[in-house]
Amino acid sequence: MRRVAFGLGANLGAAQAALQGAVDQLAPHLIRPAVSSVYETVPVGGPAQPDYLNAVLVGESDEPAEVLLARAHDAEALWLRTREVRWGPRTLDVDLLAVGHETSTDPGLLLPHPRAHERAFVLVPWGEVDPQAEIPGAGPVVGLAAYAATSAGVRRRPDLTLTVPG
Repeated sequence: MRRVAFGLGANLGAAQAALQGAVDQLAPHLIRPAVSSVYETVPVGGPAQPDYLNAVLVGESDEPAEVLLARAHDAEALWLRTREVRWGPRTLDVDLLAVGHETSTDPGLLLPHPRAHERAFVLVPWGEVDPQAEIPGAGPVVGLAAYAATSAGVRRRPDLTLTVPG
């Protein structure tokens, strides 16, 4: 078994429902799944667009990373995710952040996620839900979050919650 982390984000349509939909679809394939609080975050890069809702889902799995990535893409497809503009607005974005200590430079499956270590909208919720998490080659998520969050617009939304099914 390896520790798995998915980053979830949405800023179009029913964003909270899209995040919950991703949790509902992915969590049953994980052992001891847990989801972070919901955070409202300022978009990073790309065109002008609305703020995002972000969260991180973690758990354990023995499934190959390729299968986990396919599950992430399936969740996006259910919410009609399109990939027209790099870093553009989206109905749902599901990133496979890490699969244990696995690394991959395959362009179709980069592990760990190549920018996770510098993005507060990933690190803050990830550190909340899995404070012992480490990004291979980058270090502890909590330490990276403390550094990245100093200049990032990441606000916890206590009025919005996600739940793991079952």
